[in-house]
Amino acid sequence: MKSQEPDFQPTLGGLKECQTALGYTFKDVSLLEKALIHTSCKLEYNGSNERLEFLGDAILGLVISEHLYKTFPEYCEGELTRVKSVVVSQAILARIGDGLNLRDHVVVGKGLPDRKKYPGSLIANVFEAVIAAIYMDGGLKAAREFIVSKLGEEIAHVCQSKHEGNYKSLLQQYCQKHLGTTPHYKLIHQHGPEHGKTFEVAVMIKDAEYRHGKGKSKKQAEQLAAEATYRLLTLQGHEGATSRLTAS
Repeated sequence: MKSQEPDFQPTLGGLKECQTALGYTFKDVSLLEKALIHTSCKLEYNGSNERLEFLGDAILGLVISEHLYKTFPEYCEGELTRVKSVVVSQAILARIGDGLNLRDHVVVGKGLPDRKKYPGSLIANVFEAVIAAIYMDGGLKAAREFIVSKLGEEIAHVCQSKHEGNYKSLLQQYCQKHLGTTPHYKLIHQHGPEHGKTFEVAVMIKDAEYRHGKGKSKKQAEQLAAEATYRLLTLQGHEGATSRLTAS
């Protein structure tokens, strides 16, 4: 894309307003100014945000990876990778950037369309550049706090959606967090012809038998037993539901 003169230049008032939206006050505001300059501009006194975007992408990946690693010890490498890929996706970064009003502050060349029509990739890139600017200004701690505060809800949403309907996974997380153990499943009995068996499974937690589930496969029975046990524990609280329970 050929560089062009910008349609406007950052003002002190605009930079102050942007910092308020970000929730971070820069010691060196010129870093924020550079983060807001799109590559479509050509400014004699400053360059574009491309280098900051490059750095911000790396910092974002590090912080999100560290956060997921520490927050979800039960996730395997594949699960961590899948959650991270969604959280740092262009669509989510653009949505966060729009929520911070970056669209109103980014400096672009006159040839670009109206601000309301900026592509999501442009806003996502500016968000990454802002991350790098915060890192350069306040260090990794400041960048980490900014990233987690802005993407924390997205992480929770992705993880919730990931486990929606997977009650075995939800129950495992609950037991590991609140009871310090991992549930397992005991086959109570199976009956019916070979081509149409019915399985009954019970959830076992610390040698205590909890809810049962019946299904056409062991997997289905385990999910139903896990759902009933998970609802029981979350409804009554784990402290009030540690006695031996069976299906009513």
